[in-house]
Amino acid sequence: QVQLVESGGGLVQPGGSLRLSCAVSGSSFRIEAMGWYCQAPGKQRELVAALTRDGSTNYADSVKGRFTISRDNAKNTVYLEMSSLNPEDTAVYYCNVNWTSLRDYARRFAWGQGTQVTVSS
Repeated sequence: QVQLVESGGGLVQPGGSLRLSCAVSGSSFRIEAMGWYCQAPGKQRELVAALTRDGSTNYADSVKGRFTISRDNAKNTVYLEMSSLNPEDTAVYYCNVNWTSLRDYARRFAWGQGTQVTVSS
């Protein structure tokens, strides 16, 4: 099993920046892809950004040019750099990891606990 611990959310003014982090721990696993999702009140959870093992990225149209997903392989940590934030970005942000067990080679998904991002003046 893997565990995800998120950090970095908070309150920020419009136009401001935040960096979210998601540290992955466990044993005998290989990360296939990592991503960030957001869920605003009354809305479904949706993809914000994703990063595959080969370095390919995918962003929601609403965040292109403002958000950047990256990964520190040595720390098994994925980051989401958010800039030019606006009130529509307010949501709970969840880290997601698609991983393979090196014991049974099964593919699994894991979610972080979520971190609140509030953009308000």
